Amino acid sequence: MAAAAGRLRQAGIEAPQREARLLMSLASGLTTSQLILRGHLAAPDDLRESFERMVRQREACVPFQHIAGTASFFGLDFISDARALVPRADSEVVVEAALRLLPEAPGLEIADLGTGSGCLLIALLVTRPDVSGTGVEADVAAASLAAENIARHALESRARLAVQPWAEWSGWGSVDLLISNPPYIRSEVIASLDPEVRLHDPEVALDGGADGLDAYRELAGLAQTRLKPGTPVIFEIGYDQQGDVRAILSAAGLTDIGSAKDLGGNDRIVWARKQVG
Repeated sequence: MAAAAGRLRQAGIEAPQREARLLMSLASGLTTSQLILRGHLAAPDDLRESFERMVRQREACVPFQHIAGTASFFGLDFISDARALVPRADSEVVVEAALRLLPEAPGLEIADLGTGSGCLLIALLVTRPDVSGTGVEADVAAASLAAENIARHALESRARLAVQPWAEWSGWGSVDLLISNPPYIRSEVIASLDPEVRLHDPEVALDGGADGLDAYRELAGLAQTRLKPGTPVIFEIGYDQQGDVRAILSAAGLTDIGSAKDLGGNDRIVWARKQVG
């Protein structure tokens, strides 16, 4: 583990000692306490081989969640691999805002546009068992991952998938709340992202166009023309995009615009509402 931590440090991995310990726990199936208690014992050959394989993957900046095959989000475990973005804690504020804005009434419908792994939609449905929803995802590979996660959480009766672009989806007028974590990275920045993101997250889920705002312009226009009056929308944003996204939503005619920060203190979501009347 000490040698692995040194290699991970050389590879530029943050908190290399912690990562080495997590990889050993993953390889061995032992908790941190168990590793400490057994630290004086020689590691079996099969464990050495498994651990070495994982360390080489992490040195190559493969996300830990891809190595483990799962990621934790909103207290739930999700299958995680290169088909979609890794669920990240910063996005939990989307779910929290949705739970505040979603009326306390049974039988409501929500939609998650660009659902990816399905983590946002699934977290909402698990928390609100009286609600149903649709994940709209144009990428077939990402949609297959979302389907696996829906099955993992036994939500097949309440969660649907529409494998198509959100502009072609016909369900806009039937939803009571809309959420989306769209691509919002400026095209010119993609090449400079951390290797963990640049090499292993789908570019289609990252690239938001020249200024990073293409998806918000499209979504704002679609929300204004297709949603029921009064329907709230919540969009995840980049840390420096709050003002621009607010302006886009306002120009589209959406009202009651607000925003919130993530746990790191960065602007992370903007919400609005299709005006009534």
